[in-house]
Amino acid sequence: MEKNSNIEMITGDPKKAINKLAFPIIASMFLILVNNIIDSIWVAGLGPEPLAALGYITPLFLILVGFGNGIGAGGNSLISRYIGAEDKHSANNAAIHNLILSVIVSVVISIVFLLSMEPLLNMMGASSVIKYAMDYGFIIFVWTFALLMPPIVGGAFRAEGDIKRATMPIALAAVINMILDPIFIFTFNWGISGAAFATALGPFISLLLMFYWIFVKKDTYLSYNFKDFSNDWSMYKDILVVGIPASLEQLVLSVLTIFVNYMLTIVSGPISVAVYTAGWRIINIGMLPAIGVGTAAISVAGVAFGAKKYENLRVTARYAVKIALIASIIVCAILYLFADQIAFIFSYSENSAQLEPLIASFLQIMCFFILYVPFGASAGNVFQGVGKGTISFFLTLFREFVLVLIFAYLLGFVFNMGEFGIYCGMLLGGGIGSLICYACIELYINKLIKGRDINGI
Repeated sequence: MEKNSNIEMITGDPKKAINKLAFPIIASMFLILVNNIIDSIWVAGLGPEPLAALGYITPLFLILVGFGNGIGAGGNSLISRYIGAEDKHSANNAAIHNLILSVIVSVVISIVFLLSMEPLLNMMGASSVIKYAMDYGFIIFVWTFALLMPPIVGGAFRAEGDIKRATMPIALAAVINMILDPIFIFTFNWGISGAAFATALGPFISLLLMFYWIFVKKDTYLSYNFKDFSNDWSMYKDILVVGIPASLEQLVLSVLTIFVNYMLTIVSGPISVAVYTAGWRIINIGMLPAIGVGTAAISVAGVAFGAKKYENLRVTARYAVKIALIASIIVCAILYLFADQIAFIFSYSENSAQLEPLIASFLQIMCFFILYVPFGASAGNVFQGVGKGTISFFLTLFREFVLVLIFAYLLGFVFNMGEFGIYCGMLLGGGIGSLICYACIELYINKLIKGRDINGI
């Protein structure tokens, strides 16, 4: 199989590959989350009600994003395994299947969300801010294709080690959104609808850039020549075997957020939802090192598995946890020490000044959640890389929807600890679940190595 520098990197030393892949991923994810935070900051200037509405629509938005990231992970995993096995023809074919699947999934999800959005929002307890939520959500879900396709196509770029093209469009989308937010929201006086238009337009431009590279410039390692396309239903299946569970992982997280919003609404009302919405976006930034390293591990693990280099698989899992944990400790300390200053960015207006001390307290509690993420994220993404997306999904389901939710309910309601109890329950459940996830990936890799040694491979 002919190789370029990207392929040589992705098939070489796992540590070097993770180092090279992870930083651009983290940087692009950082821009995305900063972009989301800026959305919250500008919307906060409209008052607590629009900010709370953003909090109610966020879980649905994250489900959409989760499908994009999930299908992208499925394509990444399949293509990486073909590259590891040095089968470029199948890798090209898989990339085209991945692209076709992105179009189909975009259309289906857009229709489903547009038809079900209002009843879902009412079920979530958003009736008091339903107009704001509908104004924002309708625009977002009409533009589903622009939001969902870039991470799916980017998964193919990551599989071939072309991290620049996988991350540059995503970063560009975030920058465009940041520029357009104040113009659309305040200059054009579009309010929360302006925030939605800005969120959708950036990814659309990025998608056009990706199509330029693939179909006009045609200088990617993987070929997208449809003349050589051979429809293979097993490839769709292989992508979805990883992609659907990975997408459902985000669905689980979003459903968890819905339940947390509902519990907070019961104990404290919409103000607590606004606090959680703003504060959790900061916590998401703190998770970036672990999530970025884990995303890089999908490609590296897929290549190692395809080449049957299982020791490299172990190196990938352990090294990913190590560097992500070091970074997470640093981020956690920063958030704890500067919680007041960070909280101020969400309370700059007279309408939202009341949120500052509440957000600061939230950050000083929930920053510790960041310390557990390296274990769960690295384990889950390595499972995805080797094509075991279902295992990753069930581990996430057990961690987030069973342990986190149960402990949050117990401490918040049974032990009558209110908001504080809900947050402590999330910490306790997340910590236990993440350690269990990492133990599972170690056991799985040990089994692979022992099986190979027994069979003399």
